[in-house]
Amino acid sequence: MQGLKGKVVLVAGAATGLGAASAQRLAQEGARVVVGDLNLAGAEQTAGAIGDSGAEAVAVQFDIADDASVQELVAATVRTYGGLDAVHINAGDMGSVRKDTDVVDIDLAVWDRTVAVNLRGHMLVSRHAIPELLARGGGAIVYTSSIASFTGEPERPAYAATKAGINALARHVASRWGKQGIRANAVTPGLILTPEIREGAPPEMLQAKLARTRSTRHGQAGDISSMVAYLLSDEGSWINGQVVNVDGGTVLR
Repeated sequence: MQGLKGKVVLVAGAATGLGAASAQRLAQEGARVVVGDLNLAGAEQTAGAIGDSGAEAVAVQFDIADDASVQELVAATVRTYGGLDAVHINAGDMGSVRKDTDVVDIDLAVWDRTVAVNLRGHMLVSRHAIPELLARGGGAIVYTSSIASFTGEPERPAYAATKAGINALARHVASRWGKQGIRANAVTPGLILTPEIREGAPPEMLQAKLARTRSTRHGQAGDISSMVAYLLSDEGSWINGQVVNVDGGTVLR
């Protein structure tokens, strides 16, 4: 990818799964990566793997639901590497997703926690990162959304609503600061075979999901990290305010 070598990229939510894969891919492209996560041990493991490969990365613990913690994450990035060029926001509370039933039965604490992490938290990272991106003459943000933001499901209303909010947030940032050199896009994954899904999902469910796609296989973390790297790179420099499906053709838009 053109334009990532030497750039400072913050990945907010990168201890495991898609965020870890994106952090590693960005490092492979030559970026200096800050691996942010509530799970410090996982963030250190991701950063360590990047360091072992010969690239640069540091781990920083933060809580995306806490404004002061997010502010310090961005400040730590700037202190460590002298600035900020790009951000990938990927954090989520998967424990809340499993309790996200429907609007009649959902525990309001689950709804509030999902909004705090998935939507308010993504706004907080944007809020503190944008001034630093502007200080470098612009930059790029990629948000992790989901095809649930526009498919409609009988469950997970909080998850879907917050992911739809992320799509709107990306469009807002692109509209407000695009002329000042900031690009903001969202990636909407379909089902990705993370280790957790491989271990916990019933085979019949996976088969049914695959049958609803226009692909011969399920998604892999690398499918998402490749798109994230492209959108953050100079090769994606004319893409702004978009919601990009990476779902094997599950949803056609």
